[in-house]
Amino acid sequence: MNIALASEENALSPYLPDEQGLFFLYHFTADGLRTKDAAQAHWTWRSYQISDMRARQAIANEQALPAPVREAFLIASHGCHIDLEDDWLYGDLPDLRHDYSAEARGLGHFRFALNDRMLIGARKQPLQSVDAIRKAVENGTRKFRSPAELIEAVMGQSLDGMAAELGGLSETLDGIEDRIVCDAWHSERQALVDARRQLVVIHRQMATLTSLFWHLDHSHRNDLPDPVNDMAARLSHRAHTLYHDGEQLQARTRLLQDELMAKLTMQSNQLLYILSVMTAVLLPMTIISGLFGMNVGGLPLLDSPIGFWVVTAVSLLVACAVYLFVRRLGRV
Repeated sequence: MNIALASEENALSPYLPDEQGLFFLYHFTADGLRTKDAAQAHWTWRSYQISDMRARQAIANEQALPAPVREAFLIASHGCHIDLEDDWLYGDLPDLRHDYSAEARGLGHFRFALNDRMLIGARKQPLQSVDAIRKAVENGTRKFRSPAELIEAVMGQSLDGMAAELGGLSETLDGIEDRIVCDAWHSERQALVDARRQLVVIHRQMATLTSLFWHLDHSHRNDLPDPVNDMAARLSHRAHTLYHDGEQLQARTRLLQDELMAKLTMQSNQLLYILSVMTAVLLPMTIISGLFGMNVGGLPLLDSPIGFWVVTAVSLLVACAVYLFVRRLGRV
């Protein structure tokens, strides 16, 4: 398949797309080194801003891509997927958004299509893994002899980022657990909810990636080159490991939520019991004050100068008797 190889432009920026919606264009030699000479290029990496209409037009006009691949780039995202069309491997995979993204600390997606001569990538937000591999290419610290090696590096970097997120969430849960055990849990409900929300997102992506790479490794083994099959097997194993790590953290989160709810229930029951005891103690005083508050004749102590104090003393004695009775039952 003949693909026109454009020269690298010095004006291209990894952060601002050019007039074609292109972030950067890198050429690589057969040894995996970056070169600016398109004539020496063994393969090429292009990265587009997929939300830019100029980039969408450029991808739509890229005749080297099969029609299903172009359609996968241009349609609205419906989640992660990996497919094979002719000799093109293409898909939509998750990555952590970059720190300077307007929607930082979340998961974004990058779309890709590769064969043995080209890797085309596209994204909406700045992504950590893509940017880390781009910097490694520009600094010459890593060599990529094929598009498959580069996409494996991007996914490996993404999985490392998600593993770091899981590690941070594990430390957060450790702190929450310590405070719950020490009965200093009153401000931990929202922190636990936030941690579980992040875990659900990452765990769901790990489950999807495990399934996708397993499917790629088993369903297209005879259609893909051995290096791509090996890449799929390695990434499937890593995603499966992170999936189980996420499952364990989710189980911890559920246990902590159950323990927190048990403590909240116990506190609520204790408050309700105190209110019930107060009601029982004050009930005799309420009845006595109600009886002596009736505006009718014949009330005792009506003409006595110490009548009020007698009624007050009787009310307090009855209240103390009720309190002592409840306390003797061992419930206060």
